[in-house]
Amino acid sequence: MPRTAKISIKSLYKIFGPTPEAALEYVKQGMGKTELLEAQNHVLALQDINVDINDGEITVIMGLSGSGKSTLIRHLNRLIEPTAGEIHFGDEDILSYNEAELRTLRRERMSMVFQKFALLPHRTVLENAGMALDVRGFKTRDFEDEAKKWLGRVGLEGNENLFPHQLSGGMQQRVGIARALVSNAPVMLMDEAFSALDPLIRSDMQDLLLELQSELRKTIVFITHDLDESLKLADHLVILKDGVVIQQGDPQNILLNPNDPYIIDFISDINRARVLRVRSVMVEPTSDDVSYAGDLLETDNLETVLSKSDGDVSLVYQVIRNDEQVGELHMKDLTRALVPVPASEERNNYSN
Repeated sequence: MPRTAKISIKSLYKIFGPTPEAALEYVKQGMGKTELLEAQNHVLALQDINVDINDGEITVIMGLSGSGKSTLIRHLNRLIEPTAGEIHFGDEDILSYNEAELRTLRRERMSMVFQKFALLPHRTVLENAGMALDVRGFKTRDFEDEAKKWLGRVGLEGNENLFPHQLSGGMQQRVGIARALVSNAPVMLMDEAFSALDPLIRSDMQDLLLELQSELRKTIVFITHDLDESLKLADHLVILKDGVVIQQGDPQNILLNPNDPYIIDFISDINRARVLRVRSVMVEPTSDDVSYAGDLLETDNLETVLSKSDGDVSLVYQVIRNDEQVGELHMKDLTRALVPVPASEERNNYSN
C-alpha cells in the first residue's frame, strides 16, 4: 500500500531572538548554533527540517533535551511560528491559515496529548474527555455517549463522574488520550505523553496506543527522548540533535545502519534482541528445498526466535505474512544482527 504524506515539512527554520530573519542569513551562510548564540545572541532551534509525516502512521521524533523536538511539534498547529519554511496539511498551506482556520485546525483536525495531562481539575472525567466538543459549542448531553465510549476503550469505564485528583497518573493520561479520540481529529500530536509515568504504566500506555492505532490508523506525531519507546512505537523515526535531523527512516533500518556517532551512542547499549524484528533480518525465500524448523511472523522480535530455537544457529525458519510466505530467517543471520555497535569515542560528550 503506497504511503501518502499527511503533513509535509519543508526547509523549516526556527530562530529565537529579536531579529530572527537577519540571523537566518548568517545560518544560511554556514554559522552554527553555538557561534550564532555567541556572535548574534540568537538561538538556532531548528535548522532546515524536511520531514514527511505519513497518513495512518506513527512518526516518532526523538532527541535529547534541547534537540528541538518539542519546538518542532508545536509548529504543526502553529503554536510556534517558523522563521522560514513550509508546512503543508495535504494540499493546504498551514502557514497561510487565518485565525478562524487555525482554530478549526486545533479544535477539529489536530488533537494534542500533553506530558502533564492538562486536565481541568474542576471538571469531571467525562467533561474533560469531551472538552474538544465542549469548546465547539456542544452540550454535555450531546457528547456524553461518545465520551463514555472512548473512556471505556482506554479502560476507564465507571470513572466518568470522578475528578482528576481522584485518578492515578496513568489514569489521568488515559483521559488525555480519550479526549484526543473524542475530538475525532485525524491527527494526534503527543508531546512526551508518557514520560511522566512510571515504567510499568508507561509500557501499558504504549501497548494501549498501539492497540488503538491498529484499529483507528490515525496520523500520530509522538515526541520522546527514549529510544526503547521510539523503537516500539515508530513506523517512521526522526532523530534530532541541536535542531538538525541527523537520521530518519524505518527504525529497524536506523538500528542496523546508524549513520552518525550520536546515533551509535544511542543504540550501543540497547537490547537488540528485544527491539529488532524478523522482517529486518529475513531474506528472500530460496528456490532450494529447505527444511524449515517452523514458522515466524515478520513482526516477531528476535528474542522470541532465540527462545524458540534454543540457540541452534543451524536452523532456518519460514517467515509468514497473512498466511503466505514472504521470506526465510537463517539463525546465523540473526546471530550477526545481535552483535552490538560499539559506542563512539564522542560518547562522553553527550549528556541526558
